[in-house]
Amino acid sequence: MSKNILVTGAAGFIGANFAEYFVNKHPEYNVVVVDKLTYAGNMDNLRNVIDKIKFEQADICDFKKMKEVFDKYDINGVIHFAAESHVDNSIKTPFVFTKTNVLGTHTLLETAKQKWGEGSENKFVHISTDEVYGALGEEGYFTEKSEINPSSPYSASKASSDLIAFAYHTTYKMNVNVTNCSNNYGPYQHNEKLIPHMIKLALNDEKLPVYGTGKNIRDWLYVEDHCEAIDMVFHKGVAGERYNIGGHNEKRNIDIVKLILKRLGKSEDLIEYVEDRKGHDYRYAIDPSKIKKELGWYPKTKFEDGIVKTIDWYLANPEWLK
Repeated sequence: MSKNILVTGAAGFIGANFAEYFVNKHPEYNVVVVDKLTYAGNMDNLRNVIDKIKFEQADICDFKKMKEVFDKYDINGVIHFAAESHVDNSIKTPFVFTKTNVLGTHTLLETAKQKWGEGSENKFVHISTDEVYGALGEEGYFTEKSEINPSSPYSASKASSDLIAFAYHTTYKMNVNVTNCSNNYGPYQHNEKLIPHMIKLALNDEKLPVYGTGKNIRDWLYVEDHCEAIDMVFHKGVAGERYNIGGHNEKRNIDIVKLILKRLGKSEDLIEYVEDRKGHDYRYAIDPSKIKKELGWYPKTKFEDGIVKTIDWYLANPEWLK
């Protein structure tokens, strides 16, 4: 049987990196990309692989269209990235996040179930976030057994979609995995996110707004390491299991901003502390022991190396900062 994999949201940041990684590593697959091309989707992100994939512009909430795509390409595997993902936007327009992240995921799962039948071995990997677990204090790490305790409309919508995915495994015996990753960084990221946003402002000598005291901590994962982990989950993940994917690179937001300024030769006087985000989680940190033990994955990229590669990529590709 031919290997026909659907990758949703691959005109976005992580999906585009994954598409490029996957088609080069696995030329035996036929890769079909579905993307709605919202503000966060950019066809230029796929420029290096556009001749190696099939592309369909579509909304994952459109059940009829998803059935057409599954039938047209005889899809027998799904890696699902497509999502609204910016916390600030979820605070302003929460219904958009519920629709895309919850209804969209449900639509894909139901389409796959109807196409493949119950109990199929075909794989469905749902890409999620560590934010579904809420916040940590100074100590401890998120594990796959951590309480689901989301703080924002974004993380609540992702937690909901995680549960729907697991329900399809339990009820219909689908071969589902959910991955929960820490903050990604690297090429192709939309400039609304912290690292490219701060690079853009610094290059223009504009003020760099930092929430609160800037001491909120995130675990940073280089996107190529994340792509490798997803590949392993897709091929070796145990049905019905959740896998946490973290970088073991905890950094305070303010330290990242200062590092960017130093790399660009800019003054820290550009930093401007602003009112903190509503419901701002203090710290995220992932324990990736399970995926390391079961699948043999571990992050390869140190933050000090990855951030330099990332900054240099944006300097070489300034159009992504516009």
